[in-house]
Amino acid sequence: MGRIAGVTAAETRERLLGAAAEAFARRGYDGTRVADIAAAAGVSNGALYAHFGSKAELLVAALRAHGPQLLAKLFATDRGRSITELLAAVGRGLPRRRDAHGYLIVEALVAARRDEDVARPMRDYVGERAERLAGLVRAAQDGGELDGALSPDALSHFCLLLAMGSALVTPDLHAVDEEEWAALLTRVVAALAPADSTAAQTLAPADTAAQRGAPP
Repeated sequence: MGRIAGVTAAETRERLLGAAAEAFARRGYDGTRVADIAAAAGVSNGALYAHFGSKAELLVAALRAHGPQLLAKLFATDRGRSITELLAAVGRGLPRRRDAHGYLIVEALVAARRDEDVARPMRDYVGERAERLAGLVRAAQDGGELDGALSPDALSHFCLLLAMGSALVTPDLHAVDEEEWAALLTRVVAALAPADSTAAQTLAPADTAAQRGAPP
């Protein structure tokens, strides 16, 4: 069983990424065999290794392709909102239950602690996300939304801790009222704004409206 007849290399790669995301999220990194992923995608082990050099590389590639992409989606669909409003919208969704692919980050982080082969690409992945967030922080500072004295790296790290921690502390372990959580986020965002900003007044109505709208 090699490449499926009539299926392009790009389509084969997508099938492998989808199968890998499903397997890793459900069975974990150690509990997933490369052969199982290849079989689920309908290809041979050799075809899999033609696209990915190792199981570790496949794990991080699956995380990039099927991990949470909420921030990118919000920026693509709601360009009229400020950066701080979009970040707050992401934050409101953190305590909610995720689909199976949403827990890929947990499996990747656990595997990275045990396996240097996973840790290397994960450092790149986390570094890229941190730099992307730091870039948003800088843009918000340039636009007067966030205090320019704040460290973009520290604030992006804080956001990563919240996002990745929320994948570990799931609603079945500890639930929080969504309105109370949204109110807390509004206070936090207001505290990060410049001293003369009216972020607390301008964010609160937007947060309330978004909370009633589509979930992240």
